[in-house]
Amino acid sequence: MSKVVYEGWMVRYGRRKIGRSYIHMRYFVLEPRLLAYYKKKPQDNQLPIKTMVIDGNCRVEDRGLKTHHGHMVYVLSIYNKKEKHHRITMAAFNIQEALMWKEKIECVIDQHQDSLVPSGQQYVSFEYKPGMDAGRTASSSDHESPFSALEDEDDSRRDLLRRTTIGNGPPESILDWTKEFDAELSNQSSSNQAFSRKHWRLLQCQNGLRIFEELLEVDYLPRSCSRAMKAVGVVEATCEEIFELVMSMDGTRYEWDCSFQYGRLVEEVDGHTAILYHRLLLDWFPMVVWPRDLCYVRYWRRNDDGSYVVLFRSREHENCGPQPGFVRAHLESGGFNIAPLKPRNGRPRTQVQHLIQIDLKGWGAGYLPAFQQHCLLQMLNSVSGLREWFSQTDDRGQPIRIPVMVNMASSSLALGKGGKPQHKSSLSIDQTNGASRNSVLMDEDSDDDDEFQIPDSEQEPETSKQEQEQETDAKKTEEPALNIDLSCFSGNLRHDDNENARNCWRISDGNNFKVRGKSFCSDKRKIPAGKHLMDLVAVDWFKDTKRMDHVVRRKGCAAQVAAEKGLFSTVVNVQVPGSTHYSMVFYFVTKELVPGSLFQRFVDGDDEFRNSRLKLIPIVPKGSWIVRQSVGSTPCLLGKAVDCNYIRGPTYLEIDVDIGSSTVANGVLGLVIGVITSLVVEMAFLVQANTPEELPERLIGAVRVSHIELSSAIVPNLDSD
Repeated sequence: MSKVVYEGWMVRYGRRKIGRSYIHMRYFVLEPRLLAYYKKKPQDNQLPIKTMVIDGNCRVEDRGLKTHHGHMVYVLSIYNKKEKHHRITMAAFNIQEALMWKEKIECVIDQHQDSLVPSGQQYVSFEYKPGMDAGRTASSSDHESPFSALEDEDDSRRDLLRRTTIGNGPPESILDWTKEFDAELSNQSSSNQAFSRKHWRLLQCQNGLRIFEELLEVDYLPRSCSRAMKAVGVVEATCEEIFELVMSMDGTRYEWDCSFQYGRLVEEVDGHTAILYHRLLLDWFPMVVWPRDLCYVRYWRRNDDGSYVVLFRSREHENCGPQPGFVRAHLESGGFNIAPLKPRNGRPRTQVQHLIQIDLKGWGAGYLPAFQQHCLLQMLNSVSGLREWFSQTDDRGQPIRIPVMVNMASSSLALGKGGKPQHKSSLSIDQTNGASRNSVLMDEDSDDDDEFQIPDSEQEPETSKQEQEQETDAKKTEEPALNIDLSCFSGNLRHDDNENARNCWRISDGNNFKVRGKSFCSDKRKIPAGKHLMDLVAVDWFKDTKRMDHVVRRKGCAAQVAAEKGLFSTVVNVQVPGSTHYSMVFYFVTKELVPGSLFQRFVDGDDEFRNSRLKLIPIVPKGSWIVRQSVGSTPCLLGKAVDCNYIRGPTYLEIDVDIGSSTVANGVLGLVIGVITSLVVEMAFLVQANTPEELPERLIGAVRVSHIELSSAIVPNLDSD
């Protein structure tokens, strides 16, 4: 094999001829003259699934973001302009990985390009210019790019072109306020004069931001036009990290955008353009002023200098009509300009500009100027929210996935034609949109096998080569739980795998939790936890007038049933204090402990060792903002935070976790217990790994409890022994 320039796991993305999208994990290898991919990491003389010769005629086509059942991937397509039908389409779940591959492939192309440039000719980069795609419709994923034809026609030109960004460019209705405008623009009709933004006036400084107001070159501003405002601030994060947050419509947006209430994807036009529905959360006399919503087109691009531009403009859509109880605002122009700055003290720095020119409509906007300005400032403050979000986030070593496009409110109504409400989940919306797209990626039958295809209902695996290897190492380190007959185990809390079920539990997917990877000591990288070490077989929900300790002594409990079958149990008894004491007991079982493993050392160790290693990772997928903020999702060493009592029996280890022993935990518990019926909580238990020999970490087990009713708890009959 030739010298490898770059290699790693990536995603094969495409659409079948019937319109359904599919993704495969494939191992890509880039050599000085060849790009190939395999089903698994190649060994010896293994043949690839598909190859492509890389020369100076090759191009890397940036297709932007594509949706696969609610999850987004960043798609690249590599093709030869002389053989346009022969191409390889690859994708990544995080932008950094996709951009790294793009850079490596273009570097190899450039090396071959130098050998094709005759003397006296100059190689330059091509940048999209407005108007080049006039009259074109939305781009199809695997249709030939118009720039390819341009290159063929102009092969004899003095300047050889290589595209560095693709797409149709911003739709004609969107104003790109990040660029200098031609004089031609200022000569347009008076109704568009408000768009001629050449001068800005500093209005105020607020929350560490500079707030600017547009200075217009007209004497009179029509009521239908609003004055543009923008906020400028510096965020200590990379452009990619900020871009991923800005593009998100998931729960993370609540943590930095105080004007966001709800959002969903209406239509995915192409990889760079989408139509979104957005409800604003404005706090200006909400009892008097009706809430506002938006339907707008969003376009984005990445410039050659590493900056990102995201542009907004309102538009009508047949599947996003006016909503009862909402005033449809008009977003005349807006978006984000995310540009890199020089690092300071080794930390990345990025300038974020957020511009909004919006007509909030309604009587409040027309007769109360303070209403318009107050709401604009609230929306612009999202830049300071971005800055604070990154300043308070420590775990940023691993590139996060491109954000999921989800329906944010379980009780919210999706919009149907004519604005009529329809009960739909975000997943079904995205699936419908994905299946109805006209653009079709090439269905490469040679790569279309079911063995490595990711099912629709499962979370797609991470794309990083290093993470794949770490997951393999994890399987070798400690043998995962074997299949166990669960029919003989029972608890008084019902087991139900239905997503909308109440007062029940189910096993939580280990990939929802991030744990320390094999190389955590050197790079602080965390990976999806994967399969649990033990199986969760039952959950009990008890109450009594006193604290309930050593619940394994209760006759007929799941731990005793496991012992009769020769199984080992780990029992976690979460004790909730109060006028009535509650206990939620989780029973995890496995065939046997792996001798010498970290978990076996934890089970047989002393209490000091156990307290220093027992870790809990909480997640609150559904609940009020204040509860999610109070509980958080940061891993916690239980033995350091609260009192834990360990009871080691011949075939079990019981861990009694006294939540009431901590003032802080008790305060959070008082907040949670009052709204417990509205909460969905996930908990993962694991033993913290501190040395390279102990890594990677593995979950003991994980559970999801949904909408628990206090009245469903029972009084246990505990033996006095």
